[in-house]
Amino acid sequence: MNLAELRDLYRHMEWADASVWRAVFAAESALDDQKLRDWFYHLHLVQRAFLRAWRNEPADGAFPTFEDAKSVRDWGRSYYQEIFSHLEQLSDEQLAQPMRLPWAEFVEKQIGRIPASITIGETMLQVPLHSLYHRGQINARLREVGGEPPTVDYIIWIWLEKPAANWIN
Repeated sequence: MNLAELRDLYRHMEWADASVWRAVFAAESALDDQKLRDWFYHLHLVQRAFLRAWRNEPADGAFPTFEDAKSVRDWGRSYYQEIFSHLEQLSDEQLAQPMRLPWAEFVEKQIGRIPASITIGETMLQVPLHSLYHRGQINARLREVGGEPPTVDYIIWIWLEKPAANWIN
Protein backbone atom coordinates (compact mmCIF):
# COMPACT_ATOMS: atom_id res chain seq x y z
CA MET A 1 0.00 0.00 0.00
CA ASN A 2 1.32 3.42 -0.90
CA LEU A 3 -0.04 6.94 -0.71
CA ALA A 4 -0.80 7.24 -4.42
CA GLU A 5 -3.00 4.11 -4.27
CA LEU A 6 -4.67 5.27 -1.06
CA ARG A 7 -5.45 8.69 -2.49
CA ASP A 8 -7.13 7.00 -5.45
CA LEU A 9 -9.13 4.72 -3.15
CA TYR A 10 -10.28 7.68 -1.07
CA ARG A 11 -11.15 9.72 -4.17
CA HIS A 12 -13.20 6.76 -5.42
CA MET A 13 -14.80 6.40 -1.98
CA GLU A 14 -15.89 10.05 -2.04
CA TRP A 15 -17.23 9.72 -5.59
CA ALA A 16 -19.15 6.58 -4.64
CA ASP A 17 -20.53 8.08 -1.40
CA ALA A 18 -21.68 11.18 -3.27
CA SER A 19 -23.25 9.09 -6.05
CA VAL A 20 -25.24 6.98 -3.62
CA TRP A 21 -26.34 10.02 -1.63
CA ARG A 22 -27.55 11.67 -4.87
CA ALA A 23 -29.59 8.54 -5.63
CA VAL A 24 -31.14 8.68 -2.15
CA PHE A 25 -32.11 12.32 -2.61
CA ALA A 26 -33.55 11.51 -6.04
CA ALA A 27 -35.91 8.95 -4.45
CA GLU A 28 -38.31 10.78 -2.17
CA SER A 29 -39.30 7.48 -0.53
CA ALA A 30 -35.69 6.97 0.59
CA LEU A 31 -35.21 10.26 2.40
CA ASP A 32 -37.26 9.24 5.42
CA ASP A 33 -36.03 5.65 5.59
CA GLN A 34 -34.47 5.12 9.03
CA LYS A 35 -32.50 2.05 7.97
CA LEU A 36 -30.79 4.00 5.18
CA ARG A 37 -29.93 6.84 7.55
CA ASP A 38 -28.58 4.38 10.12
CA TRP A 39 -26.32 2.65 7.59
CA PHE A 40 -25.06 5.96 6.22
CA TYR A 41 -24.48 7.22 9.76
CA HIS A 42 -22.48 4.10 10.61
CA LEU A 43 -20.46 4.34 7.38
CA HIS A 44 -19.54 7.98 8.05
CA LEU A 45 -18.97 7.39 11.77
CA VAL A 46 -16.39 4.67 11.05
CA GLN A 47 -14.66 6.91 8.52
CA ARG A 48 -14.37 9.59 11.21
CA ALA A 49 -13.40 7.18 14.00
CA PHE A 50 -10.38 6.02 12.01
CA LEU A 51 -9.45 9.61 11.18
CA ARG A 52 -9.49 10.41 14.92
CA ALA A 53 -7.22 7.43 15.54
CA TRP A 54 -4.76 8.45 12.82
CA ARG A 55 -4.62 11.98 14.21
CA ASN A 56 -4.16 10.66 17.77
CA GLU A 57 -7.33 12.38 18.92
CA PRO A 58 -9.27 11.10 21.94
CA ALA A 59 -11.31 8.05 21.02
CA ASP A 60 -13.93 8.63 23.67
CA GLY A 61 -15.30 11.87 22.25
CA ALA A 62 -18.94 11.78 21.26
CA PHE A 63 -20.02 11.90 17.65
CA PRO A 64 -22.94 14.12 16.65
CA THR A 65 -26.35 12.65 15.96
CA PHE A 66 -28.76 13.79 13.28
CA GLU A 67 -32.51 13.79 12.68
CA ASP A 68 -32.58 13.93 8.88
CA ALA A 69 -30.79 12.58 5.83
CA LYS A 70 -29.46 15.97 4.72
CA SER A 71 -27.60 16.45 8.01
CA VAL A 72 -26.03 12.98 7.82
CA ARG A 73 -25.03 13.60 4.20
CA ASP A 74 -23.48 16.97 4.99
CA TRP A 75 -21.52 15.46 7.88
CA GLY A 76 -20.28 12.66 5.61
CA ARG A 77 -19.33 15.11 2.91
CA SER A 78 -17.32 17.29 5.30
CA TYR A 79 -15.11 14.29 6.15
CA TYR A 80 -13.41 14.38 2.77
CA GLN A 81 -11.69 17.74 3.17
CA GLU A 82 -10.25 16.49 6.46
CA ILE A 83 -9.08 13.11 5.17
CA PHE A 84 -7.44 14.53 2.05
CA SER A 85 -5.63 17.10 4.20
CA HIS A 86 -4.48 14.26 6.47
CA LEU A 87 -3.28 12.16 3.52
CA GLU A 88 -1.17 15.10 2.32
CA GLN A 89 0.75 15.03 5.60
CA LEU A 90 1.73 11.35 5.38
CA SER A 91 4.64 9.56 3.77
CA ASP A 92 4.87 6.04 2.40
CA GLU A 93 7.26 5.26 5.27
CA GLN A 94 4.63 6.24 7.83
CA LEU A 95 2.12 3.88 6.23
CA ALA A 96 4.41 0.96 7.10
CA GLN A 97 4.52 1.85 10.81
CA PRO A 98 2.56 -0.31 13.25
CA MET A 99 -0.63 1.05 14.74
CA ARG A 100 -2.69 0.07 17.73
CA LEU A 101 -6.29 1.15 17.38
CA PRO A 102 -8.01 2.56 20.46
CA TRP A 103 -10.78 -0.02 20.17
CA ALA A 104 -8.41 -3.03 20.12
CA GLU A 105 -9.88 -4.36 23.39
CA PHE A 106 -13.34 -4.46 21.82
CA VAL A 107 -11.91 -6.32 18.82
CA GLU A 108 -10.18 -8.79 21.14
CA LYS A 109 -13.51 -9.64 22.75
CA GLN A 110 -15.16 -9.94 19.33
CA ILE A 111 -12.54 -12.26 17.77
CA GLY A 112 -11.57 -14.10 20.95
CA ARG A 113 -7.86 -13.27 20.84
CA ILE A 114 -5.43 -10.37 20.82
CA PRO A 115 -5.52 -8.79 17.36
CA ALA A 116 -2.39 -9.29 15.26
CA SER A 117 -0.19 -6.31 14.59
CA ILE A 118 -1.38 -3.96 11.82
CA THR A 119 0.12 -0.98 10.05
CA ILE A 120 -1.21 2.50 9.51
CA GLY A 121 -1.54 1.67 5.80
CA GLU A 122 -3.61 -1.44 6.53
CA THR A 123 -5.98 0.57 8.71
CA MET A 124 -6.23 3.18 5.96
CA LEU A 125 -7.18 0.45 3.48
CA GLN A 126 -9.85 -0.80 5.88
CA VAL A 127 -11.89 2.41 5.62
CA PRO A 128 -12.66 2.27 1.86
CA LEU A 129 -13.28 -1.48 2.12
CA HIS A 130 -15.64 -1.05 5.07
CA SER A 131 -17.44 1.78 3.26
CA LEU A 132 -17.77 -0.41 0.16
CA TYR A 133 -19.44 -3.14 2.21
CA HIS A 134 -22.01 -0.79 3.71
CA ARG A 135 -22.59 1.04 0.44
CA GLY A 136 -23.72 -2.32 -0.95
CA GLN A 137 -26.24 -2.64 1.88
CA ILE A 138 -27.40 0.91 1.28
CA ASN A 139 -27.87 0.28 -2.44
CA ALA A 140 -29.88 -2.88 -1.77
CA ARG A 141 -32.11 -1.01 0.68
CA LEU A 142 -32.44 1.91 -1.73
CA ARG A 143 -33.86 -0.46 -4.33
CA GLU A 144 -36.25 -1.94 -1.70
CA VAL A 145 -37.72 1.49 -0.97
CA GLY A 146 -38.19 2.37 -4.64
CA GLY A 147 -34.93 4.12 -5.49
CA GLU A 148 -32.46 3.38 -8.26
CA PRO A 149 -29.00 2.57 -6.88
CA PRO A 150 -26.08 3.85 -8.93
CA THR A 151 -23.25 1.67 -10.16
CA VAL A 152 -20.24 2.77 -8.14
CA ASP A 153 -17.67 0.06 -8.85
CA TYR A 154 -14.05 1.16 -8.73
CA ILE A 155 -13.50 0.05 -12.33
CA ILE A 156 -16.46 2.16 -13.49
CA TRP A 157 -14.84 5.16 -11.81
CA ILE A 158 -11.60 4.42 -13.67
CA TRP A 159 -13.44 3.95 -16.99
CA LEU A 160 -15.08 7.32 -16.39
CA GLU A 161 -11.56 8.78 -16.05
CA LYS A 162 -11.73 9.14 -12.25
CA PRO A 163 -14.28 11.94 -11.98
CA ALA A 164 -14.46 14.13 -8.90
CA ALA A 165 -17.30 13.57 -6.47
CA ASN A 166 -20.57 15.31 -7.33
CA TRP A 167 -22.50 15.98 -4.12
CA ILE A 168 -25.14 18.19 -5.79
CA ASN A 169 -28.61 16.84 -6.57
